[in-house]
Amino acid sequence: MAASEPLRSADAALLDAYSNAVINAVEQVGSAVVRVEAASGAGSGVIFTPDGFILTNNHVVGQRADRSRHSSGGQEAGLHMKVTLPDGRSLQADLIGRDADTDLAVLRIDGSHLPFARLGNSKSVRVGQVAIAIGNPYGFDHSVTSGVVSALGRSIRSRSGRLMDDIIQTDASLNPGNSGGPLVTTAGEVIGINTAMILPAQGICFAIASNTVRFVASRLMRDGRLRRSYIGVAGQQTTVPRALARANSMAVTSGVLVASIEEKGPAARAGVKDGDVILGFAGVAVGGIDDLHRLLTDERIGIAAPLAILRRGERRELTIVPAESQRD
Repeated sequence: MAASEPLRSADAALLDAYSNAVINAVEQVGSAVVRVEAASGAGSGVIFTPDGFILTNNHVVGQRADRSRHSSGGQEAGLHMKVTLPDGRSLQADLIGRDADTDLAVLRIDGSHLPFARLGNSKSVRVGQVAIAIGNPYGFDHSVTSGVVSALGRSIRSRSGRLMDDIIQTDASLNPGNSGGPLVTTAGEVIGINTAMILPAQGICFAIASNTVRFVASRLMRDGRLRRSYIGVAGQQTTVPRALARANSMAVTSGVLVASIEEKGPAARAGVKDGDVILGFAGVAVGGIDDLHRLLTDERIGIAAPLAILRRGERRELTIVPAESQRD
């Protein structure tokens, strides 16, 4: 019996250390976690600057938020909703900007010297480290769950249909209402914004990595939206027969089959036709529509680039000038 006492003491010490680590993280970040209420429902958010900028999910903001009569700049300035702070205060929040493709939005409330959370470096996150989620699931304000980082670099679809990369998977329990809240380390650093869970699976939840969040938030605060380029085609992934690839000296096995072309869009002006297969853009191989989306960044707007296509079994190269996407 006596020999087992040191083991019990060691186990208790480990549990106490774990508990203290979670408590410390919650005490650091909890005061910055808010409840966000819009016309489409409620979710969570986190204040990330002392002057009241808040991160949340685009789907929490929804499509039907009330519009004020005055615009203060940005893509949808004037949209506003209610934010409730942990101390019980309710404030109007204005929408600074949102991006459906990364499921992120930035709001702002009036205030100064507000409690705020620090964005950490998601590149330093390791599989297996403790992850803590704070949010307002099912209206139970300021709920805390903890688990571990289950995987890194996942890809999931946003509600817009675009692929989101560099997603953190965690088994920290998330429920409706947790969306938009922070995923934090034991050091109290935000490593992700909670965005989705897989139902009816248990312990498979996802957060947008903080490095992505930092980049998107900076653009939303500057421009009210994330600028992207587009070429004006709708298509789907298709395989390229090996014999055809060999005959045309192509090191690809798939491409984007063009199903339709926007009238007077960049692809139409470049001479792309229905039935063409896009194989490459700007010297980079394109194996599917997601590859093409990743390449169509804001830096490509107005810049001519080579577009490699397959037409009637023959490889061709066109020159295309992507335009700025105006999609919300």
